[in-house]
Amino acid sequence: MVSALVWVLAGVLLYTVVATAASTRGLLPDAVRVSGPITTIHTQRGKAFLNWLAGPKRFWRAWANVGVGITLVIMVGAFATVIFSAVRIFEQPSSTLITQPQDALAIPGVNSFLPLSVAPEIIFGLLVGLVVHEGGHGLLCRVEDIEITSMGLALFTLIPLGAFVEPDEEQQLKAERGPQTRMFAAGVTNNFVLTVVAFALLFGPVVGSIAVAPGVAVGGALPGTPAANAGIESGDVITGAAGQNVSNESDLAAALDDANRSVEVTLDDGNTTTVQRSVVVTAATRGGPTGLGTNESNSTTIAAVNGTPVATEQGFESALRNHTVATLRTTNGSTTTAPMGAYATRMTPNGPLANATDQGGEPVVVTRFAGERVTNTTTLSDMLADTQPGDTARVEAFVEGERTTANVTLGENPQTGVGLLGVDLQQGTSGLVVDDFGIDSYPAGAYLDMLGGGSGGSSPLVGVYTALILPLAGIALPQLGYNFPGFVGTNIDFYTVTGPLSFLGDGVFALANLLFWTAWINLNLGFFNCIPAFPLDGGHILRTSTEAVVSRLPVGGRRALTGAVTTAVSVTMLAALVVMIFGPSLLSG
Repeated sequence: MVSALVWVLAGVLLYTVVATAASTRGLLPDAVRVSGPITTIHTQRGKAFLNWLAGPKRFWRAWANVGVGITLVIMVGAFATVIFSAVRIFEQPSSTLITQPQDALAIPGVNSFLPLSVAPEIIFGLLVGLVVHEGGHGLLCRVEDIEITSMGLALFTLIPLGAFVEPDEEQQLKAERGPQTRMFAAGVTNNFVLTVVAFALLFGPVVGSIAVAPGVAVGGALPGTPAANAGIESGDVITGAAGQNVSNESDLAAALDDANRSVEVTLDDGNTTTVQRSVVVTAATRGGPTGLGTNESNSTTIAAVNGTPVATEQGFESALRNHTVATLRTTNGSTTTAPMGAYATRMTPNGPLANATDQGGEPVVVTRFAGERVTNTTTLSDMLADTQPGDTARVEAFVEGERTTANVTLGENPQTGVGLLGVDLQQGTSGLVVDDFGIDSYPAGAYLDMLGGGSGGSSPLVGVYTALILPLAGIALPQLGYNFPGFVGTNIDFYTVTGPLSFLGDGVFALANLLFWTAWINLNLGFFNCIPAFPLDGGHILRTSTEAVVSRLPVGGRRALTGAVTTAVSVTMLAALVVMIFGPSLLSG
């Protein structure tokens, strides 16, 4: 199948050919100019408004000076971040969130983090951001008495790429460094201010009018599981199970613990469905019991353990409790016999367990700890949580199929401070993750808390940071499992409207999306333009700042030195950006 990036490149090429031909033949208006895939639309409108707005010049210069300080700090941070990220990619290509080149493009449907459903909000945020950005440049031009030749909009094919202000080149070059620096910094300053305003409205009254709907939000049903077979799907909200009301995941787990194999489930729309539970393998670690892998078209169901039929996770755990080695039979009749416990891909060399067994580096299945049966990783983790560094415990484990026992003196877990066994644990039982129900819950409450609307609301700076990573949450916060595109699609069903803006109804969700993506796009636009490389604003500010420093040095050839410094920094930054965009896909291959 042809990738989305290939289609985009083909469309860009076609547009370039057609637009260039139309421009050459004089078919386009004089205000429209084409240069490859870039189209600019020029206008003289708005100059009178800028002249009027530039009246209080002392105020705008003070405003711009504050912006210069903020921009310089961000420029240094951007330089350090980009260089560090590029170096780290060479060491570990998977260390970046952007692993495909197309993810560097803020194009919904092409960028895997930006769904097509939020394209209107993203385009709106981009257009507003470009207008205030270039408006800032134009305003400071007039404040510093630099004439504006024209203004307009720049398009990459048909996609808004940026607004622009064309100052009179001769007057700009004659302007002093201070006015030039303020003019270049004004754009990103406006983007940051717009971000603050949008986030303030979002975190305050808008998200304050949204609450999580009672029940368990279903992000999806795992393929081949009982829930999927019963017709439960993404967008459903489970409000009852086995005759009990369900308000959250804990209620659902409790209801299932008390239920039989057959469970009647109630959804928020009033419909009910019956789930016939079975022990389905939803994930299998390489190196675990053979023949029990899973994929989207073929899920494995465990029917019996040592001849005892099992249909629930509780029954599966109970059947394993008295057997460190068990024979599992699947519904298709195949069997496999293996040690059953907490599976680790390896014993840490020179770790507590490795030292006690004179081994290290091998995969291991821990079946007993301090005389207690270990049936899965969760059980072992809970046991270790009750220990202290220096405690001694009798451990039974299977290394490459061979049973071994040893008295292990525990080390210290650097994250939690409790006892450390020294193994790289995987989820589940012997690397098998089983599920007798099969829904993948959607973290609606966690997302609302991150936006400040739930009980977990935090400081504004933390709120801004979390809001920025929400579109990438599936990778940046893997415990959540989903990227957050805003309040769109089926996830709207997981929330209700309440509070001061309840009179807007579902319009609150549209307003939240608009503010979220406007703030997100403008903050990224501001950061990007602060990168100290030409032709970005940061590159121009780098030049004027370097000139200011070099002019105070007792050296000759100051212009050449300024050029050498700015060129070196710009080339380094551009090379680092290329590595960040293309490095992961090239180096990981």
